[in-house]
Amino acid sequence: MLLYSEEQVRNVIKVDDVIAAIRAAFARGFATVHMPVRTVLNMDDAILLVMPCYDSALGAAGVKLVSVSAKAGVQAAYELLDAQTGIAVARMEANYLTDIRTAAISAVATDLLAREDVKTLGIFGSGRLATAHLAALPRVRNFKRFLVCGSERSDIAAFCGKMKNEVGLNVETANAETVARESDVICTCTTAHEPLFDGNWLRRGTHLNLVGAFQPETREVDDVTVKRARVVVDTYEGALQEAGDLLIPIKNGTIDRSHIVADLHEIASGKKVARTSAESITLFKSVGCALEDLVAAQLIYHQSNRK
Repeated sequence: MLLYSEEQVRNVIKVDDVIAAIRAAFARGFATVHMPVRTVLNMDDAILLVMPCYDSALGAAGVKLVSVSAKAGVQAAYELLDAQTGIAVARMEANYLTDIRTAAISAVATDLLAREDVKTLGIFGSGRLATAHLAALPRVRNFKRFLVCGSERSDIAAFCGKMKNEVGLNVETANAETVARESDVICTCTTAHEPLFDGNWLRRGTHLNLVGAFQPETREVDDVTVKRARVVVDTYEGALQEAGDLLIPIKNGTIDRSHIVADLHEIASGKKVARTSAESITLFKSVGCALEDLVAAQLIYHQSNRK
């Protein structure tokens, strides 16, 4: 069995390859995929997520273990299995794998849903997910301006310096209202439990990727944002069990189930269209699914074996 450290994963994996592989997987769909909704286990001060997946089209299987806590943040490990025998062929430290596959799915959604002429990318958050999104989204759109809004505890100046050094971007700090009003594409990459901004601030034509909240009682955007938007989810099953951004406004009657216009497979395969005009606000809600991890892990395994 091969063992991959975080550094080895970073050295092997390429953002463009992950974006392409995940887009192809979602376009192909779930007919060959066996993917139970992830198990959520609440511990003392942490949450454990167990995410198995088998895709007969890929000929691959695996499981990711993720722990989430205030002290340690998100920590992940991945076990890639031989689909014929069930024997583990690789074990990976999977923090970066998780970050980059999450950013890659946002990049796929942005490429499919955002206007072609977008110029400003706004990020809420200044952690690992924010870093990954600033690396991935410029691969699918030609952004000219980058805004970031962090929490009161975050060191935004250090984050902006890191982005300049690591991905060559000049990132401006901004408050929540400025990011909401002036961004063409917005990514929420936070641990927030309550809405980050007033949905009335959004201008027409904006596209949003919501990736931070993953529990039924937590959310990053308000009812106004969701009601104004044409909503696409990564998977219906996961979103309707875990996405507080949608479940809360459904529960209080602001929207109903029909407000979700498509899942990402339907958009990637061309079966449905979410953006109906340049004025539409589109919203992609991702709670993360195990197929994304399996695709990324298999990509790492095959690419490293070719070297």
